[in-house]
Amino acid sequence: MEAHPPTGNLLTVSAPSGAGKTSLVRALIERRPNLSVSVSHTTRPMRPGEVDGVNYHFISKEAFIAAQKSGEFFEWAEVFGHFYGTAKTEVASRRAAGNDVILEIDWQGARQVKSLVESAVSIFVLPPSTDALRERLTGRGQDEASVIERRMQSARDEIIHYNEADFVVLNDVFDEALSDLESIIYSQQPAQTPQSERLTSVIADLLAP
Repeated sequence: MEAHPPTGNLLTVSAPSGAGKTSLVRALIERRPNLSVSVSHTTRPMRPGEVDGVNYHFISKEAFIAAQKSGEFFEWAEVFGHFYGTAKTEVASRRAAGNDVILEIDWQGARQVKSLVESAVSIFVLPPSTDALRERLTGRGQDEASVIERRMQSARDEIIHYNEADFVVLNDVFDEALSDLESIIYSQQPAQTPQSERLTSVIADLLAP
């Protein structure tokens, strides 16, 4: 845990691929100028439309492993055979400047952050249903059917950990999900337990084999 916490708050947003967390966070940043996203490092190939240093810092596997071994990452994880990590310096500098910082990371990274910064607020974004998730993944037009199925299974594996988060947001109607996310950040929403009770049927569908 931090001995002398920086000024800005630290938040993590996790979700299975296709749940829409990136779009939600991007819209939230546009609303709140004192909120920023820490750009992660990754070893995966750049996708069409992505910009190095904006979407991710794209680096080689060798460079990533070297940085990880030297303790440069605040958190890191391996997802679909690629590494993702958040640089300590980037998080610290943004918070020291008084900015609240959001990390878009998976449940593994969120767990690491929580162990290091007890005051960090963790948020998990859920898609409204299995069918909606599959439709979103298919609609990207970037992956073959076998890859879609692998991502669907990975989504179930990720969703199992939703109850580790402090809050849960259901991304069914985008504007409503965005308002929920904004309210959570400014401590106007109830904690995860009552939210989860309302989402029982949704979670059961998402975790069904």
